[in-house]
Amino acid sequence: MLSRRQLLGAGALLAGATAWTKTSAMGLPDAPVMESPDMQPPIFPTSGPDYQPVVTLNGWTLPHRMNSGVKEFHLVAEPVEREMSPGMTAYLWGYNGQSPGPTIEAVEGDRVRIFVTNKLPEHTTIHWHGMILPNGMDGVTGLTQPGIPPGKTFVYEFDLVKSGTFMYHPHADEMVQMAMGMMGFFVIHPKDPKFMRVDRDFVFLLNAFDIEPGSYVPRIMEMTDFNLWAWNSRVFPGISHLPVAKNDRVRVRVGNLTMTNHPIHMHGYDFEVTCTDGGWVRPEARWPEVSIDIPVGAMRAYEFEAKYEGDWAIHCHKSHHTMNAMGHDVPTFIGVDNSKVTDKIRRVQPDYMAMGDRGMADMGEMEMPLPDNTIPMMTGWGQFGAIEMGGMFSVVKVR
Repeated sequence: MLSRRQLLGAGALLAGATAWTKTSAMGLPDAPVMESPDMQPPIFPTSGPDYQPVVTLNGWTLPHRMNSGVKEFHLVAEPVEREMSPGMTAYLWGYNGQSPGPTIEAVEGDRVRIFVTNKLPEHTTIHWHGMILPNGMDGVTGLTQPGIPPGKTFVYEFDLVKSGTFMYHPHADEMVQMAMGMMGFFVIHPKDPKFMRVDRDFVFLLNAFDIEPGSYVPRIMEMTDFNLWAWNSRVFPGISHLPVAKNDRVRVRVGNLTMTNHPIHMHGYDFEVTCTDGGWVRPEARWPEVSIDIPVGAMRAYEFEAKYEGDWAIHCHKSHHTMNAMGHDVPTFIGVDNSKVTDKIRRVQPDYMAMGDRGMADMGEMEMPLPDNTIPMMTGWGQFGAIEMGGMFSVVKVR
């Protein structure tokens, strides 16, 4: 009888077998494409050390093939369409059909070979953020390698010398390419299956965009005033929940590739930071937290025991990061009687609706015409009514 690991791994292998098409015939591993924004099931290992695979919020893990003991992956840098939430799609750049790109998973001690094919209109590279590797594999255009021209493929190959949680992103025209959504996670599991083992392991990246209501392409020159604060290029209510079983040991890995810090707060629990980009945190160096501030260009992983059932909010604690497509220049009307001017405006614009004269909570329940490809500023529904959130917000569901 097949074990659970063998059964799940065999299923993933069978599904992946149908994907090895033309590129494998040319000697390259195929580059699977994922266009669905739904969170995909993890891929369990079928050989080598056992590990608990990660679950990528609204994402997936890139399959690999073995070639003479080397794990081979194929990333394709290309324009993508990403549904950021139902009712809104963004035209971004990413990898293998999505922004962010697929999560890469391997094991400490593995040798990996990663083919990167460029289908962008300009050159690119990939920098393996936080990883220890040969200088020529570091992915900095002009410094450690030439840029990968459009239509060409570059091969990165190196040994994974330590376990941990890392990121990948371009180091070529970085301001543009990262602003367009090019990034991904690289998780290296410990060689010892018992080391830092958990029952449920989530990963997601923090990213941000400035997309004008009614438009599709980010304003890449924006530096500070973003209007869509996202997890894995999704905004609430489009962000997946984090479902866990009661009493599970849970790890949440969060990487920040925005231009500001983010205090991530989870309701109902305290937790300990167990890993940073630099490595695992020894037990004697940890302390309990209920919020963890994640700096720019950094990763933090925290763990907790899922003892308390319920629907627990998890979000960035910067209030404007939990709203969508904000009107930053809208004046404050709290306490102002604007009924007279509203009547006058409605003579020429019958659908005009005054905003904010008694706060903005009503926005969560309003239904008003919106520009095409635009989502409400505050939205989402729970069992007791409007949740009045957007942006960087989701729910940890403990059952």
